[in-house]
Amino acid sequence: MAEKVFDLLNEMKIEPNQFTFTVLFNACAAFNNDRIMKIGKKLLAEMPENYLNNNITLTSAFNMLMKFGDVESAERIFGSIKAKDIITYGYVGNGMSEKTLTLFEQIDIELDDVTYIIVFNACAQLCNNQAMKIGTKLLAKMPENYRNDNIISTSAIDMLMKFGDVKRAEQSF
Repeated sequence: MAEKVFDLLNEMKIEPNQFTFTVLFNACAAFNNDRIMKIGKKLLAEMPENYLNNNITLTSAFNMLMKFGDVESAERIFGSIKAKDIITYGYVGNGMSEKTLTLFEQIDIELDDVTYIIVFNACAQLCNNQAMKIGTKLLAKMPENYRNDNIISTSAIDMLMKFGDVKRAEQSF
């Protein structure tokens, strides 16, 4: 069904705008197969240069490339995104927790529930000195209102258990 949408797009010969590119990149990410991957990369290559200033469109392209496993191209897109946010942290979903933590340290973002979950999960996956340092520091400065969130708490407890810090995990519970 999804591929028929792409067939219709080719038949209609319409000129996509920023909104259309964003939707198409998201669709390509959702229906990741060889044909869709070619279509998505072709769309990205043909996207007008002035659209490269749109963070939403670029973030969708970044997400698509990460879903395709094309980390190198995604990193090029990531570098051109002006206002990076946690949505651009597609690295965690691709087992690239180290990249996630490196990027987390490099950019200044507003911490929200999604940020805490993604960073705690990346720390739990990595479970090395860098992850322990970042995870425990983030947990220590986490506001009280986030401590009552079951998903965030579960991510934090999982991280602490992977660190072997059973005592702090029990205290968090």
